Amino acid sequence: MAVNIAKFGGTSVANLNAMRSCARIVLDNADTRVVVVSAAAGVTNHLVTLANEELTDEQRSKVITDIETIERRILNDLGQPEEAATKLDELLGLLREQARHEELLFRPDLKDALLSLGERMSSLLFAELINQMGGQATNFDARRVIKTDSDYGQALPDIQLIAEQAETLLKPQLDKLVTVTQGFIGCDEFDNTTTLGRGGSDYTAALLAEALGAETCEIWTDVTGVYTTDPRITEKARPLPELSFEEAAEMATFGAKVLHPATMVPAVRRDIAVFVGSSREPEKGGTWIKRDCEHEPHYRAITRRRDQVLVTVKTPDMLYASGFLEQVFGILAQHGLSVDLVTTSEISVSLTIDNPPNSVRARINRDCIEDLRQISEVSVEEGFDLVTVVGNNMHSAAGVSAPIFDAISAVNLRLICYGANPHNISVLVHSGDSESVVQKLHGRLFEV
Repeated sequence: MAVNIAKFGGTSVANLNAMRSCARIVLDNADTRVVVVSAAAGVTNHLVTLANEELTDEQRSKVITDIETIERRILNDLGQPEEAATKLDELLGLLREQARHEELLFRPDLKDALLSLGERMSSLLFAELINQMGGQATNFDARRVIKTDSDYGQALPDIQLIAEQAETLLKPQLDKLVTVTQGFIGCDEFDNTTTLGRGGSDYTAALLAEALGAETCEIWTDVTGVYTTDPRITEKARPLPELSFEEAAEMATFGAKVLHPATMVPAVRRDIAVFVGSSREPEKGGTWIKRDCEHEPHYRAITRRRDQVLVTVKTPDMLYASGFLEQVFGILAQHGLSVDLVTTSEISVSLTIDNPPNSVRARINRDCIEDLRQISEVSVEEGFDLVTVVGNNMHSAAGVSAPIFDAISAVNLRLICYGANPHNISVLVHSGDSESVVQKLHGRLFEV
């Protein structure tokens, strides 16, 4: 049978009306056999607050109450079904218990267990809604299939084990029931809950599509597809009917919020077509992401990634020496950090890394920089954004870069990366300039 995996984001399951639109999308497509849901909008932010901030008892109780209000409002609108009400009470009780654990702020495993509760409550309520609307659905614990390592907060999936678990636990019920499960969460070999990182629900959907041999994977969100740039930056941004896997991967990596960066990896491995559309307006269509596109223009989209740090490593030992860069990138690898832009001179190398505030990644960055200081002089500059033009054959045709640099000729470009990849040209700019840079580039490349 043809199999489609449908994923719905937080705004799509924010309340019962939004969930009804999603349920209709599921029931209208007989091929949709697995549904992956995020936590209801706002819930994950509340859970992150509980997991990472020192709160008074009064503050903690208020955050818990805010979460409970969101979930109980959906339950009440569903008519307070007894079985769902009982299970929701259990999850909320677990939330209250875990949020008050005395070691929560210091143990990543406890943080992940707490953060998983948003998705677990969403899947419970969404499965109930599908059943009320005439479908046959079951609420399935994703941790039984999504097996990972123990890197809490950014767990790495075990692809082979996921395939084995999906074959045993999910495939036998595909033709009988719609399986509603959770995005973002998994389980390690010690049966501890793990998470795949913020936005990991897209990744979960792609992993399940790969494991089940699905033909398609739908990512339903609050926008009608992938746009030429963030429509919040310029109202002239427009949706794209198609993207190649390579273009989508570049866009996700360099800041497009519509897709999790890892989503494309399983899709590429199994040649799974990915659709991005709006759950509020499914009739408007969306963007299809596939291996080959009908048109491959030089300029496809513009992305922006915030909170970049420029790290410059400098040492006279680098002059005419071999092995120094190996040391630098070895330290980065030890901390699990990837680098986007790199420039070198005779005695220094500058590179950019993500530094989102109040995150596990920010802490790892600080530890990494301290290790780099053991082998060299290190300077750290903050307050940058990375703006990237994504397209095709950008380094093999004359004149492709000229409109880009002409449009932003008056802007101070701190770093430029061009030529290593045929699909992008990236510039590092001060955060205060990045919105204007995107607007100028969009005007020159897409509005003429």
